Amino acid sequence: MEEYINRVLRPKIQGDGGEITYAHREGNEVTVIMQGECSKCHMLDRCLAWAEQQIEKDTGETVRLIGIRKKPYFQDV
Repeated sequence: MEEYINRVLRPKIQGDGGEITYAHREGNEVTVIMQGECSKCHMLDRCLAWAEQQIEKDTGETVRLIGIRKKPYFQDV
């Protein structure tokens, strides 16, 4: 799952100014750290739902993504 997030989802999210980082997995729940524009976006839940659909479509695996918003908001120190 970490490889899929890094290889497929991360470039798409970075294209919108966001950042997604795999944190850990427990069963079918995958925790990801959301930074950049994602850390303050009001549509994060919709984005995570889209990502879950992409994962299921591409891998056949049903997961629930749990996004943790984390500073720095704009990837600066």
